[in-house]
Amino acid sequence: METFKVTRLYEDENGDSFFEDLFYPLKDNGPIGFISENFAVKDLFFRKVVPEYDYPFHTAPQKQFIILLDGEIEIETSLKEKRRFSGADVLLVEDITGKGHATRNLKPVTRQSIFVTIA
Repeated sequence: METFKVTRLYEDENGDSFFEDLFYPLKDNGPIGFISENFAVKDLFFRKVVPEYDYPFHTAPQKQFIILLDGEIEIETSLKEKRRFSGADVLLVEDITGKGHATRNLKPVTRQSIFVTIA
């Protein structure tokens, strides 16, 4: 079975943030490829950040998918776990309360991403 990997960032009842790897099943739609189920979404917006972008611990403003188009970042959870992400990685950010996470650019380039907020 084909799947699509998304890294979830969420908080627990103590407010600590964690990573979880999700694998969404894809069904074979013939010549147009493999497709997941639909997701109800609210908004979509584009973002660019400067090469010096480092954002200390913060929570997400809403539940959202973040699709990284280029660059490379490191995200750190409240429990100090760190993961690296780069172009084509997809995050599901759900830590809207609690201790949050920190994000920093790993390459000195302007970074682009797409945010899709969840309905």
